[in-house]
Amino acid sequence: MWFNRETPPLGDFEQLTMLAVLRLDEDAYGAAIQREIEVQTGRVVSVNAIYTTLDRLEAKGLLRSWIGAPTQERGGRRKKHYGLEPLGLAAISQAYRTMRRMSRGFERLLERS
Repeated sequence: MWFNRETPPLGDFEQLTMLAVLRLDEDAYGAAIQREIEVQTGRVVSVNAIYTTLDRLEAKGLLRSWIGAPTQERGGRRKKHYGLEPLGLAAISQAYRTMRRMSRGFERLLERS
C-alpha cells in the first residue's frame, strides 16, 4: 500500500482539520478550527462537520481533547480544546510527505494557477 501501515490514512477534510489543530496549538477549539480552515482554504464549512470530524479523529486516537478554563467571552462557559496525539502527528506528517513526493516536479505548473 502507498501509506504507512503504522498510521491510518486521512481523508481530505481530516487533513485540513488536523492541520488547523496543529497551526492553532493550544487555541484549537471548534469555532477557531472552523475559522482557520475557512481563512486558509476559502472553503466554507459547518461547525457540525468540524465537530463530527474532531470526534472521529479522537476516536481513532489521533487527537485528544480537554476542557479549558471558563472564559468571559463565552459568559463563563468552558471551551473544549484539541491537540494532536503522537499517532496523529505521525499520520499528518505521513500525509504531508506523501503530498510533497507526489507533487515534486510540478511546482511551475501548480503555482501558475
